[in-house]
Amino acid sequence: MAYNGTTMIQSIIDNVERIIIGKREVIELAVCSFLCKGHVLIEDVPGVGKTSLVYAIAKSLDCSFRRIQFTPDILPSDITGFSIYNQKSGEFEYRPGAIMAQIVLADEINRTSPKTQSSLLEVMEENQVTVDGKTYAVMQPFIVFATQNPVEYLGTYPLPEAQLDRFFMRISLGYPDAADESRMLSRFKEDDPIDSLEAVADVGRLLQAQEEVRKVHVADNINDYIVSLMRATRDNPNLSLGGSPRASLCLYRAAQAWAYYSGRDYVVPDDVVKMVMPVTEHRLVLKQEAKLRKVTPQGIIQDTLTNVQPPL
Repeated sequence: MAYNGTTMIQSIIDNVERIIIGKREVIELAVCSFLCKGHVLIEDVPGVGKTSLVYAIAKSLDCSFRRIQFTPDILPSDITGFSIYNQKSGEFEYRPGAIMAQIVLADEINRTSPKTQSSLLEVMEENQVTVDGKTYAVMQPFIVFATQNPVEYLGTYPLPEAQLDRFFMRISLGYPDAADESRMLSRFKEDDPIDSLEAVADVGRLLQAQEEVRKVHVADNINDYIVSLMRATRDNPNLSLGGSPRASLCLYRAAQAWAYYSGRDYVVPDDVVKMVMPVTEHRLVLKQEAKLRKVTPQGIIQDTLTNVQPPL
């Protein structure tokens, strides 16, 4: 049966596609990650629309939005907030940081120091920040969209494995084809269409959809298939770090979300296959000798899908 949320999700995707032309599959993945309460890392070269994608999603949802421009001199307190002494009350008061919003754009996250990058770990995992021993919860729904340029670009710091593992999935836009790029030029002829974009989903319905996703049925043989895929990456001789148990859980949730988006209340093996690349690729760490042999995480995942038989 089709869930009522399917129509809402399609409306969000159609709305975003007015801005990000010809990249529907990428938009679908980003929205499915939102349904799973998962954070998204968008990695690509400059100028392909990473920031515009997040702006379009934020404007399509009736949620609060903050943008953090990561630079080498930004401090952890700029993100999490800080305590300041109030002379009138004689007490310290919490001043919220930029992370206190429902949708947060961490723009060019790999242009700041590892210390500042790590300030996001707690809030991404536990939906809260701790400042001077006190804990403050973030608003729900909460998701971090982080953009980054490839690590070979000047002025970038590679994200540590612990932080990469906090991202539910990694997606990439890539260059548009000639026809889509021409359509983009025509659409942006007079003004920026993102200025007129309006919300098509409210917070209450989004929260309901997130709960419905978790009720999508996953059979035991699908569980075993997910575990087999992740264990195969851990045993791969080309990897120093394979898919973690968190990766297994993320793939489980992602398959539920894709089934939900497809109008089903149960997961099939194709849902797992569809989501395994964006969920797992960024979590795999190649051995140095594998890098020299031009082995890629994508190739390892494709080989794993070939060698691990899906349930019938």
